[in-house]
Amino acid sequence: MISSSSIRSARFKGVFPVVPTTFSEEGELDLASQKRCIDFMIDAGSNGLCILANFSEQFALSDEEREILTQIILDHVAGRVPVIVTTTHFSSQVCARRSRRAQEAGASMVMVMPPYHGATIRATEEKTYEFFATLSSAIDIPIMVQDAPVSGTALSAAFLARMAKEIEQVSYFKIEVPGAASKLRELVRLGGDAIEGPWDGEEAITLLHDLDAGATGSVTSGAYPDGIRTIVDAYAAGRREEAVAAYAQWLQLINYENRQCGLLACKVLMKEGRVIACEAPRHPFAPLHSATRAGLIETARRLDPMVLRWGR
Repeated sequence: MISSSSIRSARFKGVFPVVPTTFSEEGELDLASQKRCIDFMIDAGSNGLCILANFSEQFALSDEEREILTQIILDHVAGRVPVIVTTTHFSSQVCARRSRRAQEAGASMVMVMPPYHGATIRATEEKTYEFFATLSSAIDIPIMVQDAPVSGTALSAAFLARMAKEIEQVSYFKIEVPGAASKLRELVRLGGDAIEGPWDGEEAITLLHDLDAGATGSVTSGAYPDGIRTIVDAYAAGRREEAVAAYAQWLQLINYENRQCGLLACKVLMKEGRVIACEAPRHPFAPLHSATRAGLIETARRLDPMVLRWGR
């Protein structure tokens, strides 16, 4: 298990859901909806927020739009909760510059995947180490390493623990690969107090098992932080059976989002609850099939999350 001293010294814990990027029907940024989205997510109990992640459709944004969103969101949050800014880029220099600008704008942490491009371009382990070392030297806030299948890069627990021990700002880890609980447990064992934040992700699909493995935080999607909090808070307070029951209660919706909807679920639920004006992703991402959308709403209504009531 993770040591009690590391848990006490962790700067950030809890539920840090991903903020979706809101667009108009024409595919332009909808900044009014973006601010309402932020207000809802804070009202729903988010311990913090994560912006410009894959579930934010970061891959569909221009550099200029990234800058606009970073500044507007951080200004609107105005210190109410800490904000993680995703600054992933293949280039060490570009990622470092993005991360420095995020810090200057008020980010509490940056989240970064290992350098990759497309299906075949990857960095060696040595160059990946140098990449994170370069990034660390450019900023004074923690780095969360995102260990996700989308990068196509194998990051062993031993390698992650080595970076945590040797690279100053590398201290948080979002583990969302098959066997996440086992990897989290091994990461904590190998890294000890250097692992300030062992976190899970992937819409909390394996949250209970990851908490058992030592996870102290979770980067989920943004539609129902109020539901995820019932699991994480109970577990953190030592009420595991209550956490088990809450996980079982919310798992059908978590599973539906993870397996049927992906990143579209959050905006669909926010649109249904009148949090945002438009649920459309940016072209060429296809919208949800109407039957899938209806199934998502039906599943969510059984749980009565705040997202379906907040804007009404």
